[in-house]
Amino acid sequence: MQNTLKALGLKEVNEGCSTGKNWFSSGQTIESYSPVDGKLIGKVKTATKSDYQKVITAANQAFHYWRGIPAPQRGEYVRQFGNKLRAKKTELGKLVSYEMGKSFQEGLGEVQEMIDICDFAVGLSRQLYGLQLHSERPNHRMMEQWHPLGIVGIISAFNFPVAVWAWNTTLAWVCGDVCVWKPSEKVPLCSIACQNIWNEVAKENNLPEGISNVVNGDYTIGELLTEDTHVPLISATGSTRMGRIVGSKVAERFGKSILELGGNNSIIITENADLNTTLVGAVFGAVGTAGQRCTSTRRLIVHENIFQLVKDALIKAYSQLKIGDPLDEKNHVGPLIDKDAVNAYMAALERVITEGGKIIVPGGILDGKGYESGCYVKPAIAEATNDMAIVQHETFAPILYLMKYSTLEEAIELQNGVPQGLSSAIMTLNMREAELFLSYKGSDCGIANVNIGTSGAEIGGAFGGEKETGGGRESGSDAWKAYMRRQTNTINWGNSLPLAQGIKFDLGI
Repeated sequence: MQNTLKALGLKEVNEGCSTGKNWFSSGQTIESYSPVDGKLIGKVKTATKSDYQKVITAANQAFHYWRGIPAPQRGEYVRQFGNKLRAKKTELGKLVSYEMGKSFQEGLGEVQEMIDICDFAVGLSRQLYGLQLHSERPNHRMMEQWHPLGIVGIISAFNFPVAVWAWNTTLAWVCGDVCVWKPSEKVPLCSIACQNIWNEVAKENNLPEGISNVVNGDYTIGELLTEDTHVPLISATGSTRMGRIVGSKVAERFGKSILELGGNNSIIITENADLNTTLVGAVFGAVGTAGQRCTSTRRLIVHENIFQLVKDALIKAYSQLKIGDPLDEKNHVGPLIDKDAVNAYMAALERVITEGGKIIVPGGILDGKGYESGCYVKPAIAEATNDMAIVQHETFAPILYLMKYSTLEEAIELQNGVPQGLSSAIMTLNMREAELFLSYKGSDCGIANVNIGTSGAEIGGAFGGEKETGGGRESGSDAWKAYMRRQTNTINWGNSLPLAQGIKFDLGI
């Protein structure tokens, strides 16, 4: 791991703030321990309020420069950033795996998402299209155009320590915005590694500081960003509780927000499902990243006629799961992020019992050789009902709730019967069942899949959810519009001034 850290420019003690050239910080020091083995990876000095103000000043100055660069040229810098990610994919993927705890393959996949969104953003830099509109007045032309907002504040979560930042920042960059990133204090080294890579691009192209900025610290840094009128857009990923705070604070100052919050995702399994592919999608969705994805599968809603068959198949599949060091590719499940997450997992299993559920694949904490960090737990399955309070709540851990249904309409009602609305799926080879699920009578989530699981979105589509998931959209499609402001223009190229709606205003001139 020392070679990996060195390749990414990480030290034993790292400054936590950067504006694209120098590193600085004057706050307290936080320590990053790996959930893989409990060992100290490195230390990071956090930001103070004065450090934050230094970053905002640099970002403000950089915006006036950056917005004047032609969008395709901004895309060229993003292309160079993507190429550097390609060159350091293995090292950065290994750091993501070791600091966060997800499997090495998932760590590599996360960096690949960064590379993919860079490619998307490069193409987008030549496609920031407006509209040409027909005016009701003669000799008039109307159009829409899009302008950059300014500083985009990005608050990211621990479970995707690099990809979600890249979703936001690459689109914001090509749109003409500059970015200030407040990463999770649970994975600070990943943010420093990413900033180091951008700093190389900035140095090689003689770019000014302030285009990409990182500010490590606790929730108080997030509060400064959220309340700062110099930051017109906040993109925040995290819990619904956090989103309520961020959303209300930003709205108070008439700022904009992109909120990617909790998920409580389900797969409906019909009688017409291909059970081989269904099992793969359900198990990966439930145990991938140790259940710490916002798109993790929390609920399986299974037709009563195949309920026992699916239940038996799941019990068998779970018995074959290998839990351990995520850098070992033979293992399927790594650790939870920390012992607080372990405690939440254990509390959830206790509530399953007290609320009337039945554990069919027992959970528990693993100890002994290889599990010294205390963060490894067993993926669990419980028979439950949708109205149980613990089922309505998102537990960020590998706990899967199994329930049955008799009609597809009932299954869809169960699917939609939670406060969250991020991802959903149906497993069926019946076209009518699939189309009903995708229709206005079907899933109320931002993501609705057929014959794939709830987890593993591609960057080409807009990512986000409804209800308590926040309603924001990131990544592909036209999500770029959230990082810009729309302007409607009307041009009169005639020699008179007719008014809209046929209004007459004759001054006798």
